[in-house]
Amino acid sequence: MSPEGLVLIGNLGLSAIRSAWEVDAVGGLTLGADPISYSIAYASALDGRSPLRAFTVRKEAKQHGTGKLLEGPFRPGDRVAIVEDVITTGGSALRAASAVKEAGGMVQGILALVDRQEGGREIIEQAGYAVLSLITAAEVIPRIPAAS
Repeated sequence: MSPEGLVLIGNLGLSAIRSAWEVDAVGGLTLGADPISYSIAYASALDGRSPLRAFTVRKEAKQHGTGKLLEGPFRPGDRVAIVEDVITTGGSALRAASAVKEAGGMVQGILALVDRQEGGREIIEQAGYAVLSLITAAEVIPRIPAAS
């Protein structure tokens, strides 16, 4: 959630999405997907193309207010990229995708910041979704400084 991280992830995420899918909106399960989705939407407002709207998928619908699972400017019929901070089991991404489909959206694919390479990607792909990750655990781990 640092300013530098939001700029970096927003631009990288937007580039990955734009290279793979035509989407109207980005979002995922709160809380992990929220800053990533918002940074991508912000970056999209600056790139001279059609801006993407960001939304949040609640873990469960509120019992008051709108009572919706999806919050924000999501619209039925939207083409959506589901955003994940980390893919481990794939459960969060599939839960978000299900909520989007139930609300009338069309999931184009799943974008993860990090794929932990623990089988989640394969589970998501078996469910019929394309998956992109900005980096994998195998790429991150060698770059972590050793404790002294």
